[in-house]
Amino acid sequence: MLAAVVMTACGKEDSPKPADSAPVSGAGNSAPGNLNEGQGNAAGEDGQGSGQNAGQDSGQLPSQDPEEGSGAVDKAAAADPHSVAVLVNKELALPEDYEPSDLVYPDVRFTFKEKIEKRMMRSEAAKALEEMFAGAEKDGIYLAGVSAYRSHSTQKGLFNRYVERDGEEKAKTYSAVPGHSEHETGLAIDVSGSDGKCAAEDCFGGTKEAEWLARHSAEYGFIIRYPEGKEAITGYKYEPWHLRYVGKEIAADIFERGITLEEYYDAVPVSGTP
Repeated sequence: MLAAVVMTACGKEDSPKPADSAPVSGAGNSAPGNLNEGQGNAAGEDGQGSGQNAGQDSGQLPSQDPEEGSGAVDKAAAADPHSVAVLVNKELALPEDYEPSDLVYPDVRFTFKEKIEKRMMRSEAAKALEEMFAGAEKDGIYLAGVSAYRSHSTQKGLFNRYVERDGEEKAKTYSAVPGHSEHETGLAIDVSGSDGKCAAEDCFGGTKEAEWLARHSAEYGFIIRYPEGKEAITGYKYEPWHLRYVGKEIAADIFERGITLEEYYDAVPVSGTP
């Protein structure tokens, strides 16, 4: 069992200039409204927490026994940083030198124009994201990416700046300890509506975009990584904007059972103090 405290999991970062009213790249992804940077406040910063690792001093992903746990669940995938099913949270970290080798720019709308790091995802996740955005548009839902990949050095710089500003204890309540951010996998992305309003903010919950994602994201291999009511398990508050690609099979299982990625791997943290 993993011990954890409840924190937020995505959020504000240094931002380029806001986009203008023209839609950003993405075939078939045109929609009305202005695109804003919409990075939200510090409560959305993928603050994946304390940096302590259950059972390991290094804080790195432990080896897992594929025979352990339930049925066809491949627990080895949880510990493999190259797997799309890797488990990264405040207890389990990526290797410090990990960098995805297949990062690409998904051809979808973002809330900014620049072709920069946080616009990238691993190729499999990027393709699935394109399909999901297209599927949403068929239902009259226009989505925009807010922040995807973040390198270890970027995450380290962000976290250190927050520590300098607010102190380490407070920084950990809204920013990820380097290595513990899902954004470093290249498999996670924060999503908003096409106008960028409520990007990485609580007000995104209950919007038509958030409701569509909750119903349909699993069809494309994504899960709402920090679902409502699961704070004691994920260690983070509800973030309807934070999507994580795990592949269609795992996403469907998690969706149908109403569980989290921790529960899928039987790695459930103990509830802590918010």
